[in-house]
Amino acid sequence: MSTRSSLMRVIIHADESCLGNQFKGRENPGGAAGLVEFWAGDRWKRRDYWISEAGTTNNRMALRSAIEGLRGLKKPCAVRFVSDSQYLVKGMREWIHGWKRRGWKRKGGAIENVELWQELDREAARHDVEWEWVRGHDGNPRNEYVDHLAVRAATEQDHSGGFVESGFERWLEKEREERDRYFDFFEHAPPPSEPDEG
Repeated sequence: MSTRSSLMRVIIHADESCLGNQFKGRENPGGAAGLVEFWAGDRWKRRDYWISEAGTTNNRMALRSAIEGLRGLKKPCAVRFVSDSQYLVKGMREWIHGWKRRGWKRKGGAIENVELWQELDREAARHDVEWEWVRGHDGNPRNEYVDHLAVRAATEQDHSGGFVESGFERWLEKEREERDRYFDFFEHAPPPSEPDEG
């Protein structure tokens, strides 16, 4: 793989939703979504994606949010993947390495959602990914936006069919006008690429 400094840098904020978790004995519809951002010369370009499942869990949808986001990138990228799912972030930072060494097993028994972890492992291997956890519903507009997309996908049970033009800027303006928030959100150019330590 190319060195990180030579790869296109991408930020993905992702979230998941599962409706009706409080109800037992019935299927719970879920959604997952992401906001993909990359710097194009003098401005940020953004794309959205979302998917849904008729009967699912938050953990499944967190994994699917990452699989769909990384799969949508057509070439290897340096990705900062931001999620409020500790299950996803801890899994990719810590747990997965031991699982793979043990032949996709864990000390306590079977791995929940093992087929999705394996799929995510394959997609992540194409990129240089940094996994970052962010506290959910904590006033981060990107996290709030992808939560909005994931809840809508879960409710409407639809999908974007891949990356589509983002509605983040329109959503942000609406939040500012109608809810009087996010006025402290400013956009900046990304810092220059760090030199390769080789």
